[in-house]
Amino acid sequence: MKPALRLIICLCLPLLLSSCQWFTKRQLDSNFGVESPVPRVSLTADAALYHKANQVLEQRCVVCHSCYDAPCQLKLSAIEGLDRGASEEKVYNGFRLIASEPSRLFEDGATVSEWRHKGFFPVLNEREQTPENNLNLSVLYRLLQLKKLKPLPDDAVLSDDFDFSLNRKAFCPKLETLDDFALQHPLWGMPYGLPAISKTEFNTLENWLQQGAQVPLQPTLPKAIQQQIRFWEDFFNGSSLKQKLVNRYLYEHLYLAHFYFDEADPSLFFRVVRSSTPPGQPIRVIATRRVYDDPQKPFYYRLQKIHWSIIAKTHMPYALNQKRYERWQQLFYQTDYQVTELPDYDEKKSSNPFRVFKDIPMVSRYKFLLDEAQYSIMNFIKGPVCRGQIALDVINDHFWVAFLNPDLPGMEKTGEFLKQNTGLLRFPAYWESNNGQPWKWYDLAKRQKEFLDAKAAFMNHYLGNKLPVDMNLIWDGSTPQGFNDNAMLTIFRHFDSATVIKGAAGAYPKTAWIIDYPLLERIHYLLVAGFDVNGNMFHQLLTRLYMDFLRMEGESNFITMLPKEDRKAVQHSWYLDVDYKVDDYFDSVLDTFKNDTDIAYKTNNSKDELMQLLQQHTQAQTYVLKPADYPGLEIAPLNQLNQMVGENISYLPQASVLLIENRRKAYWFSLIHHNAHEHITEVFVESKARMPELDNLTVMPGIVSAYPNAFYHIKADEIDDFAAAIGQLTSEQDYSRFMARFGVRRTNKDFWTFSDRVHEYYKHAAGVEYGLLDYNRLENR
Repeated sequence: MKPALRLIICLCLPLLLSSCQWFTKRQLDSNFGVESPVPRVSLTADAALYHKANQVLEQRCVVCHSCYDAPCQLKLSAIEGLDRGASEEKVYNGFRLIASEPSRLFEDGATVSEWRHKGFFPVLNEREQTPENNLNLSVLYRLLQLKKLKPLPDDAVLSDDFDFSLNRKAFCPKLETLDDFALQHPLWGMPYGLPAISKTEFNTLENWLQQGAQVPLQPTLPKAIQQQIRFWEDFFNGSSLKQKLVNRYLYEHLYLAHFYFDEADPSLFFRVVRSSTPPGQPIRVIATRRVYDDPQKPFYYRLQKIHWSIIAKTHMPYALNQKRYERWQQLFYQTDYQVTELPDYDEKKSSNPFRVFKDIPMVSRYKFLLDEAQYSIMNFIKGPVCRGQIALDVINDHFWVAFLNPDLPGMEKTGEFLKQNTGLLRFPAYWESNNGQPWKWYDLAKRQKEFLDAKAAFMNHYLGNKLPVDMNLIWDGSTPQGFNDNAMLTIFRHFDSATVIKGAAGAYPKTAWIIDYPLLERIHYLLVAGFDVNGNMFHQLLTRLYMDFLRMEGESNFITMLPKEDRKAVQHSWYLDVDYKVDDYFDSVLDTFKNDTDIAYKTNNSKDELMQLLQQHTQAQTYVLKPADYPGLEIAPLNQLNQMVGENISYLPQASVLLIENRRKAYWFSLIHHNAHEHITEVFVESKARMPELDNLTVMPGIVSAYPNAFYHIKADEIDDFAAAIGQLTSEQDYSRFMARFGVRRTNKDFWTFSDRVHEYYKHAAGVEYGLLDYNRLENR
C-alpha cells in the first residue's frame, strides 16, 4: 500500500467508525427510544432475587471490577456503579500532561445524567423498559452471554490474544459497538480470561436484569447504630476553635477509614465525609480534588454508610467506641494548649500539616498516628497511590518498620523544632496537580537536605546532652490503655502492589526503617492526602522521586542506631552500584549525626542483631510455623522454603495462596516472593538492578495479599514434592509443569469453586478485616 493511501486511511478511519457508531445509535433510538436514566431503587423490587444477583456479582464480577483500576472504570460493587456505567478514560495514566477531572463514584457525580455528561456510557438498558430490551440492550448481559456462547478454550495457558498486564489497552464496548467487538474478540466475554459462571448463576443474573436490575430500598439502620452515628457526628462537629481544628486533623487522616461500631454491630461500615447538610438530613457530599481543599461552603462532617461491597484492597477498618473516645479526649482535649485562630484553606498552605496543625501538640498528633500505626501506613499501601511497578519500586520487597518513642523526655522540643523549620517541609502537592516544572525536584531536594542538616544538629545536641542512643529511643507499644501491637510492622511489596501487617514477618530483611513523627506525617501528606491520582505526569513523578528521600530518611534512622564504624558499610550494602550522587547524599546524612550508639552489640553482624533487639523490644509477632498448630501436616518443608534463597525463587509469582488438605482439615498459607535488588533508585528500569540469585521466600499462615497472583492446591502427602519442585525451578517450562501439577490456573474448570473456598476461609479467618480479593493480577502461565 502506498504511503499516501495509508495516510488517508489512517485519517479517515476514525471518522468512518464514529459515523457508523452515530448511525447505529440513531437506529437504536428510533427502534427502542432515546437513552434516559432509569430509577433502579424500587419499593416493588424482588429483594430475594436482588440479594442472589448481588451475591453472584460479588463472587464473580466485583473481584475484577472494583476500585480505581476497575477495567473501563466499571465498578460493579454497587448499583450506583452499574448505573454509572463504563468509560474509556483511564484513571491511572502516568503520561498525561494535563490533570484529568476526578471520577470517583459517590463523590464526583450525584446522578446518572452527570456521569453521562462526564463521558460514561450505560451497561444496563436505559431505553424502553421491556424484559426483552433489558437483556438485548444491556452491555453487561451481552458480554455474559458472549462467554456462555464462546467459553474459554481447553488450553491450560491462554494465548497472547488475552492481555492480563496491569496497564493493558482498554477495550470498552458500547452497545452500538458490541457486535463488532464480539466478532473481533469472540473469547473476550465476561468474566474476562476466566471460566464462565455457572448456569444457575447466569440464570439468576438474567432474571434480575430482565426485571430491570431493580434494587430494594436500604433497610433502616438499627437504633443502636443510629445512636452511635448521632454521638460521633456531634463529636466531629464540635463548635469551639479547638474542636474544629482537631476534627479537621482527624478528617484529613481518617477519610479513607472504614469505621465500625464494635460495641453495636461490627458488620456495618461507614466513612467520614464533608457534607453541605447537617446531621439528621440526607448527606450531600462536597467533592474536592484533595481532602484538604477548600470546600467553598459551610460543611458538616458526616458518617456515610458503606452500602457497597467491601474490597480487601481498599478496606481499612477502624473501630469507633468508648475507648477511642476517651483516648481522643486525653490526646486532644485534656492537654493544655490554646487555639486562637483557625487556619484557612489556602492551596499552598493546606498541603503542609506542620503549618496547618501547629497549635495541636506534636506528641498528641504522633500518639494518635501510632495508636493505629498499621492503619497509618496502610493509607498509602491501600490508597490510590499504591498501584503499579513505577509507584512501588520506591520500596524494597520486604522490610520492617519500628517507631520513635513518643514518650521520650523533652519531646515537646521536637514540636518547637518543626515549627521553626516548617518552610523546609514542602511537598509536590504544593504545586497542585498540573505541575509543569519537573525541575522543582531540585527545590524539594535542597529543602530536604537542609531539613536533615537541621534535624541532625538538633539530635546531636538533644541526644548528646540528654539521652543515650539505645533501645529506649524506640516505642515498645506501651500506652495508657496497655500494650499496643502496632509497635512493629512488616511491609511486603508484590512488584505492583503491597501489604502491611503487624509484627516482624519472615527472616531478617535486607533493610528496616525507624519512623519518627515528621517522617510519618510527611508520608501521609505525600502519598495520601496530597497525592492526586488524576494529576499530570510531573506531579506523579515528583511524588515518586520525593519518596526516595523519605525512604532513605527512615533507613538512616535505623542505621544511626548501629555502631559508627558499621553504618556506612551497611548503607553501601543496601545501595550497590548506584550513581555516586546517591552515595554522597547518604554519606552526608550519616556524617552529620555524630553520636555513637550506646547499645552493647555482642556479634559482628550488628544489623541483624539490631533487628532481633527490635523484635524483642516491641514484642513483635513472628509468624513461626509450629508443628503443634498444624496437626497432620509435615511443616518442615514449608519452613525450609522460608530459608530458601536462589534464582529458582524468581520463577514464582509475587504473592500466591496455598491450600493444603489432609483428611481432617484444610490449611491455608501465603507464599510471598521477595525480589532482590542491588538498589531501588531506578524509576523506569528496575530490572537493571535485579539480583535474582538472592531472591527469597516467606511462607505466611493465612491469606496476606489482596491481589493473589496464583493459587496452589495440594494434599498433605504432597508437601515434600511441592517444596522440592520449587527448589528445582530453572525455567518457565519448569514452572509451567509445576502449575500443571499443583496449581489452580485461571482456566481451571473448577476455578470458581476454589475461589469460593478461598473467600469462605478468608471471611472466617479475617473477621472485620475481610474483603473481596482482587483477581486483576492473576497470572496466565
